[in-house]
This record gives sequence, C-alpha cells and structure tokens, in this order.
Amino acid sequence: MTTLIFHVPALRHTKLHHPENNARLAEILPALERMGLLDKLALVEPVPATIDQLRHVHTQGLIDFVKTVSTQGGGILDGGDTYATADSYAQAKLAAGSCCRAVDHIMNGRATNGFALVRPPGHHAEIDHVGGFCLFNNIAVAARHAQVNFGVQRVFILDIDVHHGNGTQDIFFEDNSVMFVSMHLFAPFFYPGIGGIHEIGTRNGRGYTANVPFPPGVGDMGYLRVLQEYISPLAKNFRPEIFLVSIGFDAHWQDPLAMAALSLTGYAILVQSLIKLTNSICNGRLLFVLEGGYQQDVLTLGIANTFSALLGQDVIWDPIGPSPKPEQDVGELLLYLKSRDLQN
Repeated sequence: MTTLIFHVPALRHTKLHHPENNARLAEILPALERMGLLDKLALVEPVPATIDQLRHVHTQGLIDFVKTVSTQGGGILDGGDTYATADSYAQAKLAAGSCCRAVDHIMNGRATNGFALVRPPGHHAEIDHVGGFCLFNNIAVAARHAQVNFGVQRVFILDIDVHHGNGTQDIFFEDNSVMFVSMHLFAPFFYPGIGGIHEIGTRNGRGYTANVPFPPGVGDMGYLRVLQEYISPLAKNFRPEIFLVSIGFDAHWQDPLAMAALSLTGYAILVQSLIKLTNSICNGRLLFVLEGGYQQDVLTLGIANTFSALLGQDVIWDPIGPSPKPEQDVGELLLYLKSRDLQN
C-alpha cells in the first residue's frame, strides 16, 4: 500500500497576524521526519492546475479576479479576511493541481490513499466567489478531475472542518454525481452562517447534500456516532468510486477560532473509521485535503496521526488529551437525520 503526500506550504502566501499564514505548514515535513513517518510516504512533486481544471468548478471571472489582484501585488479579495499576495495565484493553482495529481495516482493504482497538505485552503470558495481564506476550491477541482479524466460516476466528499464547506456545497448543490456531507459547528454568528439541516440540494442534486449542524461542545463521541450511524450508511448506499475528505483540525477543543470539542485521539479514530469504510466500498481510494486548523501543535500532530492511520499503523499521538468539558449529546440530532429520506 502506497500513501501519497503532497506538500504545498505556500510560504509567500501569507499575511501578518492572520491565522491562515505560512507558519502552518512550514515545519511539517521535518516534524514528520522526526516522528518516523516521512520515509514511509511517497512525496510527489506538485504541479499547478490548468485553467481548464479550474473552470470545471469556477467561473472564468473568479479565476481572472484572483489572477488580477495577485498580479497587481495582492490585496483583500472579499471585503473581509481573504487575502492575496503577489504569489497567491500561482500558489492557489499549485494547491488545486496537487489534489488533481493525487487523484491521478490513486485512480491509476499507483497509490491507495494520500493526504494533500496544501494552502491556501479551498472549501469556502464558491463557483464565483472567494471567501473564508479560500481562493480555489481544491477538493472540488479534484472531484471534477476524477470525473472528467477517469470517467468516475460517483464521488463522495466528506467535510470535517469545523466550518461548513459552503463553497463545495455551492458547486455541487444541483449535482447527483457528487454526494457532499458536512459535519460542522452551527451557531449564531459563526462563519459562514449556512449549512442548516434542511439544505439537501436542489433539482437533480436534491438529496445529494447532507448537513450535520452541531451545537458547540460536540466532541469525540458525537462525531464518531454521526460517522458510524449516519454518514457510513449514506456512503455505502451511494457506492462512490473515490472518497475525498476536506479535513480541518479546527474542530479540536484547543483551536482558537471555534467551539468544538474533538481531541487528537478523536480525530485519529475518525480517520481510522474512514479507512475501514473506504476499504469496503471503493477499494480504499481515499484522499484527504487539508483545510483549516489554527493551533500549531494540534495541526502538526493531527496531520501525523492521519498519516499514521493511512499507513496502517496503530499509533496515535495525543499529549494534549480530551476536552475538560462534558460533551454535548447528539442523540436527538441523529434521530432526526436518520428519520429522513433525502431523495424524497
């Protein structure tokens, strides 16, 4: 079994005092080497996405906008916290292209699974809008690449960043060839403000979007129950040919931008469960794509634990431990989710 690693740290895509900065991935490879993981992984050279690959999910207007701002030296793109530097357009293409190249290796059988450590992140980038620190939607570009280049009929995308993947939902909301499921914090004034339980897709895509909106304080038990009791049956019924995961480590209880309660052990168990699931439904074709995560120790250890699981190792690093607060129960939410027939 070969596990891929793509590393796009985008060192020149950064902004002073911004949480999504170049320190996030700058020291990841040395850390993986110290932990005895790097020499077990297949490090693949990243390649930039083509304009055609980007246009499978984004308008030409969005692509041109990012390019223009970047060419002019950078600036704020969305009136908020999403920025570009002079190098951001090139780095964003490299991030999306890496995910496409990972799909190539997995679909061609040169690898079983992998993890694209890329930035800028992508899951908030919509068809025609950037946002939430995201320029191009890396995982959506990869999903369409699988369909266009390999004839894949069904792609499953799971988003377990603490924020709702509104961009990915926007891109596939009318599409029944991609099932999109998001587990996220859903609280007043919490970004991006959508991802409600009744958002299930429309037209041909009705029933192929599912949102799991958690209240603050949901942790290891709640996430695992939802994965095992709700998301796994959806995936088995959908029968995807490849499984893609937007993973952000900002649902950890120490993350400074959120109010979830996962631990590093909880994350690792989720990853292990996803590996077992994909082994049973799509020959283990599984790609993780990095999104958020803004506590550096958590991010580094979370990435290491993910690679450990992908390599088939039973090792979990968690010096931080579980949340000190009691978990919020998800029983009623699960009952409601399981009572619905999404396609009707």
